[in-house]
Amino acid sequence: MTDYLENKSSIKNWNEDDRPREKLALKGRSSLSDAELLAIIMGSGNRDESAVELAKRILKSANNNWNELAKFTIQDLSKFKGVGEAKAISIITALEIGRRRNSQEALEREKITSSQDAAIIMQQQIGDLPNEEFWVMFLNQGNKIIKTEQISRGGITQTSVDVRVIFKRSLELMATAIILSHNHPSGNLTPSEADKSITRKIKEGATLLDIQVIDHIIVTQKEYYSFADKGLI
Repeated sequence: MTDYLENKSSIKNWNEDDRPREKLALKGRSSLSDAELLAIIMGSGNRDESAVELAKRILKSANNNWNELAKFTIQDLSKFKGVGEAKAISIITALEIGRRRNSQEALEREKITSSQDAAIIMQQQIGDLPNEEFWVMFLNQGNKIIKTEQISRGGITQTSVDVRVIFKRSLELMATAIILSHNHPSGNLTPSEADKSITRKIKEGATLLDIQVIDHIIVTQKEYYSFADKGLI
């Protein structure tokens, strides 16, 4: 029975037009050939060819060169059996997105060099909120921000934090370090025992995952409190 189930889940048993999508999901985008990528854009082939086979033929007509294919018009692409106006437009759109991406410079990620750097960002985000929110700043190896996300939202005095969510997002974003942050709507920056406890709990778990907890910052609209600056982390 097990062999049968394994055989049914094999790529060889998937519908031919579904294989590239499943392959991307299982092995990542870099595992796909140019024809498989184009096949995903088209979605299906024709009565005689799978999407991949049709994609190979289209690419061959463009000397297997994306730049050449980008010159094709709707009329050029529609000459291929199985490519109607909708598919042709999808192909042209995808190639135009690629062209625009190449023409843009990668955004420079903001680097955190001090508690003040992080505090300024978080004050702008949650410093003046009437309710307490807990956020995490996810950083790469160079301490540059990958993403800043809200983890939980609570009442006026506190918010509960699911530590598992923090670690899950850290792994998904491949973060090597994190900065914890929450606001105190009361204006009192003194960390509570609950603040200290959750910080210890997150730091202990992060150590097992080889993720560094750089700081925990409490913010109000104009001031902040840094666990790291106070030697508490």
